[in-house]
Amino acid sequence: MDIMAAIHAERRSLADFLTTLEESDWNVQSLCAEWTVHEVLAHITLSTRQSLPKTLFRVLKAKGNYPKAEAGWAKERATRFTPEQLIAQLRDDVHSTKKFALSGTVDPLVDLLVHAQDIARPLHREREMPIEYVVPALNHVWPSSFYGGKKRFAGMKLIATDADWQGGDGPLEVHAPASELLMLATGRKARVSGPGAQEATARVA
Repeated sequence: MDIMAAIHAERRSLADFLTTLEESDWNVQSLCAEWTVHEVLAHITLSTRQSLPKTLFRVLKAKGNYPKAEAGWAKERATRFTPEQLIAQLRDDVHSTKKFALSGTVDPLVDLLVHAQDIARPLHREREMPIEYVVPALNHVWPSSFYGGKKRFAGMKLIATDADWQGGDGPLEVHAPASELLMLATGRKARVSGPGAQEATARVA
């Protein structure tokens, strides 16, 4: 699959989706504990508008805490730019090949897929994740130490119900569409079933 083409398509699709939000939606708490919907968008658009020196400066300022540096940077951008301005930035950067410093080729796709759900689900909005994008994202996320899914769900086997994908080899099985497994593997609560569903949910609580 052409990962860059998928990233470009998701940026365009997400920008279109975001134009349908109401003004009151932007201050709603997202699935990310640190961010509102507005701040999640500020984070998404940051990926194509930062540099390695700026990122390293922020991380050093946060005493080596990368998530803290990233969270604060997104909040600053949300105070600086309106939602409309951030949507315009997302459209302007649809074809950009830039990505977060030190991130891999697939990470921007993961970021777009998952953070779009971080926005949509608290607003009770449906946003489909194309299965042809989700499976490569899962293949990238599952073994990654950055996302920590394989370690978090040690002793469990995650099995997709709509794709030929599974992760882990433990006795406790968790069944769900691949999109839900992607949410789970990135530390979000997800709609899962199977004998390991309750335990899996507890591990992301």
